[in-house]
Amino acid sequence: MSLQQAESMDKTSIEYEQEQPRSNLRRWSLVVLALAILVSGYLSYVKLTNVPMVCVENGPFNCEVVQNSSYSRMFGYPIAWYGFGTNLILLALLLLENRVQFLRDYGVTIIFGIVLFAFLYSVWLVYVQAALLQAYCPWCLLHETLITVLFILSSIRMKQSLSV
Repeated sequence: MSLQQAESMDKTSIEYEQEQPRSNLRRWSLVVLALAILVSGYLSYVKLTNVPMVCVENGPFNCEVVQNSSYSRMFGYPIAWYGFGTNLILLALLLLENRVQFLRDYGVTIIFGIVLFAFLYSVWLVYVQAALLQAYCPWCLLHETLITVLFILSSIRMKQSLSV
């Protein structure tokens, strides 16, 4: 084996070791996103069909107050639809990230930007539930928690991509 081949093998193994944690973070992001799609899909279904929401209405939990408040709509459309759409876009970006050159180059940054906005909006929605409505929707809180986890994963992926 020549020195050049040995150096090439060392570079390949180093690249593999660096890629492995990123791949795991990407997989975890896909899992969290799948759960977020299920939750936001359910919330969107409830808004679209006007069926009663399955909800624990005890103490501070009151889904009807949250779901029917003026804060549950933006530009005339239910917030749940925006969340569902955002989750689907993030899923598409994550799935195409290794297949499209533009997304190989900028996918982590684009995903981070979208998730950052979603996270900040989720923080606002928790504030609305806690301070303004004084009522909580468990489904909404679950989705906001999933977005927070996705934000943490995206932040770690972003930091790793900047350190390369």
